Amino acid sequence: MNELDDNSNGDRNRPAGAVQSVDRALAVLEILARLGTAGVTEIADELGVHKSTASRLVAVLDSRGYVSQLKNRGKFRLGNSLVRLARTASPDGDLVRQSQELCAELAETVGESVNISILDGDRSVSVVKADGPSGVGTNTWVGQSSPAHATSSGKLLLSELSDAEIADSVGGSLIALTPRTITHLATLSESIATILDRGWAQSEEELEVGMNAVSVPIRDYTARVIAALSVSGPAYRLLPERFDEVARAALDTAQRISSRLGYAAP
Repeated sequence: MNELDDNSNGDRNRPAGAVQSVDRALAVLEILARLGTAGVTEIADELGVHKSTASRLVAVLDSRGYVSQLKNRGKFRLGNSLVRLARTASPDGDLVRQSQELCAELAETVGESVNISILDGDRSVSVVKADGPSGVGTNTWVGQSSPAHATSSGKLLLSELSDAEIADSVGGSLIALTPRTITHLATLSESIATILDRGWAQSEEELEVGMNAVSVPIRDYTARVIAALSVSGPAYRLLPERFDEVARAALDTAQRISSRLGYAAP
């Protein structure tokens, strides 16, 4: 083995220099995906590096659009460049192309924000967003992820899994985000049973106090549920007595999207 081969093996076995920086930059993206938002100090603590190192990493990612800073909050979230790459690299890109216009139509009809989300482990990740005509809506953005057990979209997507898969996905601890968040696996199972029976999911201030949501399934050509279409809005406006009506409108839109993806309803 010559010296060049030996150095190549070393590079593969242990990150160093520029390779280590790439590894840390990817870790920053994973931290933001998990936490939603984080400041430089928090990112540095998560990485186990000096704050100046974290600041340089975030600055480079920000300059290329992979993270973006929240106005006047000093915190960062995932940026649109990452979402653009994800759309290009995955089958979900077709989902986005086929659904954006229909989501905008639904948002105009129901007067609330509309999202499409996919399941990533124990989190529901937004891949499409359309704002309603009202000036008051939700703070969801494309690329944001939320604990699946606390969202209508997440619970609907979990309903496609077996009990064992659900337990493995969400783990043994369900974090309480509000006083109404489901925190016991047995209660989550009961909620999922209702979703399977009814065909749609709801969330009443479980992710965020003052916000309600309704979600319905989107299917691909194999009839597999690949995403959840959600309508969300302020609890004072998206009242529980509206859930059934909103779910019907959302189901109609979800059916149209599913048809574009090749699904033929029985």
